[in-house]
Amino acid sequence: MSRLTITLDDRLHQALKETAARQRRSIGSIIEESLRLRGIRTYDSALEIVDKVRATAGLESDEALALAVREVRQLREEKKTRSHSSQ
Repeated sequence: MSRLTITLDDRLHQALKETAARQRRSIGSIIEESLRLRGIRTYDSALEIVDKVRATAGLESDEALALAVREVRQLREEKKTRSHSSQ
């Protein structure tokens, strides 16, 4: 497992520590979950998604990749819209 050093705003760091303690989880597990929820994936994981889409949709490689990119962008835009509307 890799190690990472990041710089956070003091208040955000405190909130992260409090959340980890309240949920009885590590800070690392919360950060990993947050990255997954934001759609952060390795290139290989993205290719696996494309292969699944292509297999079930009967699309050529380029078509499946284009579909996957559109879906990811739409999902990110929806999350951004929800995030802004809840503020």
